Amino acid sequence: MLSVPASRPNAYTGSPIDRAGSRRDDADWIAQAIADPETLFAPVWRSRSLMKGVEDGHPEAVLLTGAAAEAVRMAGGPWAFLGMWEQRPVFAVDCSAAEDPLPLLPDGMGGFIDLRQVAGLLPAGEASVLAHARGLMHWRTRHRFCGVCGHECVPRSAGNAMQCTNCNAQHFPRTDPAVIMLVVREGRCLLGHSHRFPNVAMYSTLAGFVEPGESLEEAVRREVMEEAAIEVGDVLYHSSQPWPFPSSIMLGFHAEGLSDEIRIDPEELKDARWFTRDQLRDPAAHGFSLPRVDSIARRLIEDWLEQDA
Repeated sequence: MLSVPASRPNAYTGSPIDRAGSRRDDADWIAQAIADPETLFAPVWRSRSLMKGVEDGHPEAVLLTGAAAEAVRMAGGPWAFLGMWEQRPVFAVDCSAAEDPLPLLPDGMGGFIDLRQVAGLLPAGEASVLAHARGLMHWRTRHRFCGVCGHECVPRSAGNAMQCTNCNAQHFPRTDPAVIMLVVREGRCLLGHSHRFPNVAMYSTLAGFVEPGESLEEAVRREVMEEAAIEVGDVLYHSSQPWPFPSSIMLGFHAEGLSDEIRIDPEELKDARWFTRDQLRDPAAHGFSLPRVDSIARRLIEDWLEQDA
């Protein structure tokens, strides 16, 4: 089985931000950065990001400064230091407590949009910054209490950690590893249709979360066997993609299929099939569609196709 290298970076990667971890515990520096009118703030409202130009098909991130940033911060939600972008501090701030945050902002600032709708159109660095802000704010708004003793937690490290007010346990942002794999065999690849897919015609790569005590290669083989009863041999790493929807990192692989007969797990999949390269190059003509362009699933498929170009 030949290795299939990643042809280009995945969406949500390539962040321009220096995370500047050494600054997180410098309370004086953080306070000065927050008060600096040139500091940038990435607002998050109910898991949506502020953008303009969406209706024109040319979306761009809107980062707030000065009075606009202060107005959003006054909504009283969590905030966190993301890092430095071209020598300017960048913070995420959650304004979900406001029923409608747009009146807090000057006219022409755009609107709050689900990042997944436009990530393929955003400049790579902007998509990464918005994904970073979204993922961190999701964790902050949902980790208010200690998982050890149940008491309230307070933010530490400029919002990048939480500490229990009772037992002093430290809690850090959670990222759940998930393997996603294109299984290939004799010029065909295995794709499945999940009950969860909103697009009834879409077929995508198989995927699943890594279990405790399991290597990534073992997770690939287990998930494929559980979902489609296909035996897997070699497993080759391709690339990774942050997927803060809400808190995963997708670890992408190409895997060698050793058997042909598909037996799906009806709890996991509605259907699974082997597809040829010709079918994948013209999915509409064969009655199905491929995953969204910003997904690592699509990249795994496209890079495998290009290998035979």
